[in-house]
Amino acid sequence: MPDLVLRSVTQPGNTTLCDVYISSGVITQIAPTNTKTKADAPTIDLEGRTVIPGLWDEHVHMTQWALAGARFDLSAASSAHEALGLVRAQIITAAQPTPLIGVRFRDATWPDLPTLRGLDEATEGHPTALISHDLHCVWLNSAAALRFDVFVDASGLLREQAAFDLTLALGQLPDAEVDVLAARAGSRAAARGIVGVVDFEMTWNRDPWQRRIGNGFEALRIDAGVYVADLDRAVAERLHTGDRIADTRGLLSVGPLKLLIDGSLNTRTAFCVNEYPVGGHGVLVVSEDELTEVLLKARDDGLLPAVHAIGDAANTVALNAFERAGTTGRNNPGSTVGRIEHAQFLQARDFARFAHLGVTASVQPEQALDDRDAIESNWAAGADRVFALRSLLDAGATLAFGSDAPVAPLDPFTAMSAASSRARSDGREPWRPDQVVTRSQALAASARGRTRLRVGDVADLAILDGDPLQVSDAVFERMPVAATLLAGRATHGAALFGG
Repeated sequence: MPDLVLRSVTQPGNTTLCDVYISSGVITQIAPTNTKTKADAPTIDLEGRTVIPGLWDEHVHMTQWALAGARFDLSAASSAHEALGLVRAQIITAAQPTPLIGVRFRDATWPDLPTLRGLDEATEGHPTALISHDLHCVWLNSAAALRFDVFVDASGLLREQAAFDLTLALGQLPDAEVDVLAARAGSRAAARGIVGVVDFEMTWNRDPWQRRIGNGFEALRIDAGVYVADLDRAVAERLHTGDRIADTRGLLSVGPLKLLIDGSLNTRTAFCVNEYPVGGHGVLVVSEDELTEVLLKARDDGLLPAVHAIGDAANTVALNAFERAGTTGRNNPGSTVGRIEHAQFLQARDFARFAHLGVTASVQPEQALDDRDAIESNWAAGADRVFALRSLLDAGATLAFGSDAPVAPLDPFTAMSAASSRARSDGREPWRPDQVVTRSQALAASARGRTRLRVGDVADLAILDGDPLQVSDAVFERMPVAATLLAGRATHGAALFGG
């Protein structure tokens, strides 16, 4: 006997009405609406709304995304001078001695440079730290450097690991405060049709999520990533990617093993074949030999590797290491032996290697539109190979979409829209439109390969006020989500179900 029947729904690209029967959190039957099937379960008439598999964000820094909502936004600043003006406006009302924290500045295309002196003058001794949109850089003043016991040069900038360490220190609030922010962030995600995230927060991530779920968090499924610094601990505790963590109501699983081998575009530290206009090739922080050893260990210990690689040279190193470590992807089409996170800039010969080696390209399409000017400024000679999603698909690669929130908003429809239109509703022309993918392909990349409901699937669903394959680009970018279900339980839109 079903627990719930969703009456009069459609699936993407199909106007035929059907009913979806859910029992014990699983889809047990999908039948035409005029079929006379007896059901004593609660029945919800969805009046022709479109139901799709629940969406996943495959790359999130959940605590940083939660904290970002309580920090001031610098993304509108087009220069260091403008950024300092925004800081001055905040200083007027900032409470001492709490550090003032800003987020999402982008200095890669600024005509002027951040300086320690400029930020000191703007902040008048109030501890201030500004976190770049990609999390790879922090601009701080002397008072903040003193407070957190870090050294900064005349630029006032910390980069890469030093920036990561300070960002974590800035988030050291009481657990109860952070957990409230995480709960709000989870509810916002559910309101956009999200049923799960892969959380790459830079910490031992299992324990905070056990606590949050134990205290009532129930908006999302969480795949908690493990960083390579904690590899030995994960092995000692016998954690394997995909394993569910006990006593978390099926919401928490072990995620991939994350390691970074290069930097980012904004900091000009992504490792590239050609020099940046300012000089240098970026940085490679893990050699090919070292990476190969980690991949071998991860394979032997049951942890799926997720390698951060952004520059074209870094992606070649990552693919070389996967090949040297040995894969089964070539023998099992569609399987994955690991992921490359970002895969932003690729050499032409490397597109086909993703499919050949069985490596998933875990990409963040919205960043293509955020970074288009920085890409054309710094990687102009190879910009046709940046965020080249169509080229990856044509080469047989598997895509997984995410946001990298707080780098981009945790919203799967902005990601899918960016991938399928290479434009926003802001009047600018599409960027490199030859790299668009279809909406169906974008949906598959956001729903772990699925575009339609199937009998036997867990009833993780998103109910939309429109067909995502048919609505206009403007509507698709801001797609209205009527409800989201997690194993048949409403995590958003409970009123639709009488809740």
